[in-house]
Amino acid sequence: MISAWSAADVRAAEEPLLAAGAPLMERASFALATHVLRDVAARRGPVRGARVVVLAGAGNNGGDALHAGAVLARRGLAVTAVLVAERFHADGRAALERAGGRVVELFASPGALAPVVDAAARADVVLDGLVGIGGHGPLRGLAADVADALAAGPRPWVVAVDVPSGIGVDDGAVAGPVLPADRTVTFGAAKPGLLLPPAAGLAGDVSVVDIGLDLAGPPAVRRLGTADVAASWPVPGPADHKYTRGVVGVVAGTATYPGAAVLTTTAAVRTGAGMVRYRGSEAVGRAVLAARPEVVTAPGRVQSWVVGPGVPGGPEAAHEGEADGLDDGQHERGRAGLAAAAGRLAGTAGGPVPAVVDAGGLGLLDERVPAWFVLTPHAGELTALLRSRGEDVRRPDVEAEPLRWTRRAHELTGATVLLKGGVTVVVGPGGAWAQADGPGWLATAGAGDVLAGVLGAMLAARSRDVVEDPALAAEVAAAAALVHGRAAHRAVPGGPVAALDVATAVPGEVAALLGAR
Repeated sequence: MISAWSAADVRAAEEPLLAAGAPLMERASFALATHVLRDVAARRGPVRGARVVVLAGAGNNGGDALHAGAVLARRGLAVTAVLVAERFHADGRAALERAGGRVVELFASPGALAPVVDAAARADVVLDGLVGIGGHGPLRGLAADVADALAAGPRPWVVAVDVPSGIGVDDGAVAGPVLPADRTVTFGAAKPGLLLPPAAGLAGDVSVVDIGLDLAGPPAVRRLGTADVAASWPVPGPADHKYTRGVVGVVAGTATYPGAAVLTTTAAVRTGAGMVRYRGSEAVGRAVLAARPEVVTAPGRVQSWVVGPGVPGGPEAAHEGEADGLDDGQHERGRAGLAAAAGRLAGTAGGPVPAVVDAGGLGLLDERVPAWFVLTPHAGELTALLRSRGEDVRRPDVEAEPLRWTRRAHELTGATVLLKGGVTVVVGPGGAWAQADGPGWLATAGAGDVLAGVLGAMLAARSRDVVEDPALAAEVAAAAALVHGRAAHRAVPGGPVAALDVATAVPGEVAALLGAR
């Protein structure tokens, strides 16, 4: 698992060490230089003579970059530091010059921007130390000019120092120019902006360097790894049967979108549900049974519900200009399923159970729902959901600040909220998660239906635990995003993938996860 702490938490953990004289900058800069040497060796071979440009701003971030440049210069690399601010780290500059590095005061000669950018573009590696975790808002002045110019042309290998300069350190926002990194070497702990969209796509490979910080309290954002998911996966034993493994009730699909029902039920079956019950029209039920004969269409006990895939009338229907069409009675069935999941349906045995609420199901929600309900909107659906609850927000706002708006939806509804995207963001009572496990090819019709089925099966397997500890719902949702994304890679490595391919690949992915634990 990768855990990320806010800039304030990291600075608070640094303070007692700095007061005690701990050499944090020396630790950070040496580790940074070590990563750069590895990258140069892997890309170029011999490191001696390799050209390095250090972009250094004011403050400690620039100091880390300058001290790392000194280490590299002593190893025989040709290091040039470009200072973009008159207030620079004097000790770092002195160390670099003693080691034989060259310094260009761009702040004193802004007209030299073009040759500086040309030299950086031809370098073997550029260290981005323009702004660190103390920065707020977009890059400005020369720092913005340098980042803009380098990002626009042929780009060298870029290593960001702690964070790519210009990203929202705590929220992943990108409000202005950012020089995309191929690697980010971050100190003490990962920062939320390295895991959250849209900034996560600009961080490259993230390497976390331990500099001895004692970080108290829960992290701001977490990301599950394969070992985390494998360790918590419930594996059936000799005493288990279909009801102990979990029964998923599915209200999905209509005559207009029958494929959603097939994809959702297929994914639930292939994720390991003990039984899948389909609740829908007879015509769609026939399509489901033709694809998955093990699915049951009779009513009965359920340990999680999946409501809404392929059902019209969600909060975004008007936003996208789609005709609702006939709901085939799915609205009524969906409301009944959600009432049962909330424990409000008279005569329901067994009490409340988790629910996955997707697409058309989002329009069936009460004003407040339990945290064991997991909403799975994409950005457009989340926008519509928020607007239906009085928020003045547009889709570009959600895409620019996904954590903020996912958290707001959790606050307004009480539910755990999973915002689908290239990086999936999950917010629940236990905190926030950000998963980046799938290929871009996963942005395809039906992929959300498959995710809903995967998540429904995973919630059913841990139904009682999730209801008793609703904070667990977010972790299960993040784990489902991981399985879903990795199944897409497994289905067609490196190429286009269809939703049904993803569902088909889930058992192999689960087996691989369990085989590695």
